[in-house]
Amino acid sequence: MKAVFLDRGSFPEHIKIQLPASIKEVVEYQNTRVEQVAERIKNASIVLTNKAIVDAAAIHSASDLKLVQVMATGKNNVDLVACKESNITVQNVADYSTISVPEHTFAMLLALRRNLVSYLDAVKAGEWASSEYFCFLDYPIKDLSGSTMAIIGSGTLGKQVAAIALAFGMHVIFAERKGESNIRAGYIQFEEALKVADVISINCPLTLDTQDLISDAEFLLMKPSCLLLNLSRGGIVDEHALVRAFQSNSIAGAAFDVSTQEPMPSDHPLQALTKQPNFLLTPHIAWASDEAMQTLVNIAMEKIASFIDTPE
Repeated sequence: MKAVFLDRGSFPEHIKIQLPASIKEVVEYQNTRVEQVAERIKNASIVLTNKAIVDAAAIHSASDLKLVQVMATGKNNVDLVACKESNITVQNVADYSTISVPEHTFAMLLALRRNLVSYLDAVKAGEWASSEYFCFLDYPIKDLSGSTMAIIGSGTLGKQVAAIALAFGMHVIFAERKGESNIRAGYIQFEEALKVADVISINCPLTLDTQDLISDAEFLLMKPSCLLLNLSRGGIVDEHALVRAFQSNSIAGAAFDVSTQEPMPSDHPLQALTKQPNFLLTPHIAWASDEAMQTLVNIAMEKIASFIDTPE
């Protein structure tokens, strides 16, 4: 049995990846372009991919392929229809970053709420050394306690973000799905959630229903003091609308870990926002604590072993 890992380089070398002993041949590639996939998987029984694209052409040309193990939660880089047609199983890994993503969320939120970037930059520029007083208070500092966080998405990550928010003394509300007239117990209407929130945390997947979920109309509903956090998926927030919201001071700031194009090209609309201290951008790393990555790999290896051991 042969296994091919198309983009092993997307994990650091110190993350241990030990495939089941029944797999006698393992070929690892640092990365794989879409036009290289068919050739590389044509004799494989198992394919591992993090973000490398496995399209229909590659799938139909891989006569021995039985399993595609996605080394992530999202399966949008694999042609699921083609896999179903060829009776190929596709597995993903969920709930491996239930600590890493919420912690990263609050690291970015605290940096915004307490204006840490502005203060750090000011100290580096020598402003503390020239201060008349023992400190300087050029940028507003606000506590999290007592503020309202609206969470969009009530899955595992959304619930964990809520738990941390409550520990900070925040008031937490869950937004109902956009357009829903029947409001579930424990939720509030989507637009109302945007209106009352001091902080909005997006923790839902990217689907046809959530594409551009937040755009110009939604920004107009938010408080000018609101902070928007998207550590979920690029495309849920209309990025051009976000730029317009900053230009019109419709919101106080935002923190993103994702974008519609990754890696982000230099002419991407969010690149210009990074010049502003109230916009924080990290390169899709919220999931990537050492502990979370090792947990992901361990779960994936267990799922592969279970697949192999399950009779056809």
